[in-house]
Amino acid sequence: MADSTQSSIDIAADPATVLDIIADFEAYPEWATQVKRAEVLSEDDLGWPLQVKFELDAAPIRASYVLEYDWDVTEDGTGTVDWHLVSSDLLKGLDGTYTITAAGDGCAVNYKLAVALKLPVIGALRNKAERTIIDTALDGLKKRAEG
Repeated sequence: MADSTQSSIDIAADPATVLDIIADFEAYPEWATQVKRAEVLSEDDLGWPLQVKFELDAAPIRASYVLEYDWDVTEDGTGTVDWHLVSSDLLKGLDGTYTITAAGDGCAVNYKLAVALKLPVIGALRNKAERTIIDTALDGLKKRAEG
């Protein structure tokens, strides 16, 4: 992903628990405060969500969009969850990755995100929005998993 932002966090929960939280999209509004609504549109044969529709309010980015997911994870919950934009009213690109690795009694989660808007935006403003989305998501994921 070109021009992406990333951050990591250690979570005192096993990788499988964290992966289950990531895969439970309908619950995102409970812990990912910028997500106002999430709806799984399709799943693969194993029940992993393939396409998900979101309503996001992460000022200055307010958008409705559909993401497609690729789940490259093991039974213990480690691995990667990748996504890319399928359609949006405001975004022309949204690519991301969660990488979950075992770390001691818990796990580490790395979140990488690249956002491209249809409207021209100063790079620093886009980077700030990416950083806000990532930090809010990682903090919410940690609280949800450890709570």
